Amino acid sequence: MRKIPFSLLLLSLAGAPGSAAHAAPSRAFPEDARKTTMTFASAGTVLVDDEPASLSPGAQIRNTYNRIVLPSHIRGEYKVRVKFDKHGQIHRVWILTPEEAAIPDPKR
Repeated sequence: MRKIPFSLLLLSLAGAPGSAAHAAPSRAFPEDARKTTMTFASAGTVLVDDEPASLSPGAQIRNTYNRIVLPSHIRGEYKVRVKFDKHGQIHRVWILTPEEAAIPDPKR
């Protein structure tokens, strides 16, 4: 029986660089999730299209890898999909990859 070098075994398990294993998964967004620009500022301040907005108590923010992140760990301006709750507060946010941001909104 032939021995396989350990480094070759690790490479085969991890996938080659640039393969689908390293790409962010494609995501399906709710139809009512609006594409917009969101700015995360200090002290939990959020701006949607340069207007102050509130996060709902159970708000979820997902990064480009679809992992939940805390608002306190995000700074700067991002292209996002955002979904509001029945009180007008931000309930769900998906930070978009450049590819997702380039996709036009569906016709309504």
